[in-house]
Amino acid sequence: MAQEQKQPRKSSQEETTTEEVVETDVAERKEVIDDDVDAILDEIDDVLETNAEDFVKSFIQKGGQ
Repeated sequence: MAQEQKQPRKSSQEETTTEEVVETDVAERKEVIDDDVDAILDEIDDVLETNAEDFVKSFIQKGGQ
């Protein structure tokens, strides 16, 4: 006969605490990623403000390309 193994069940308080920690961790990582993306977009914006003409010229196709 097959033997059944019973897994110990976590209390609902432990599950709630774990979920809160995970949600907090995810929120903190999202905030860091959002800050990084904002910094990159600001840098791109600065480059475009100073070198917009050169930036556009680099994408213009020349004859035969």
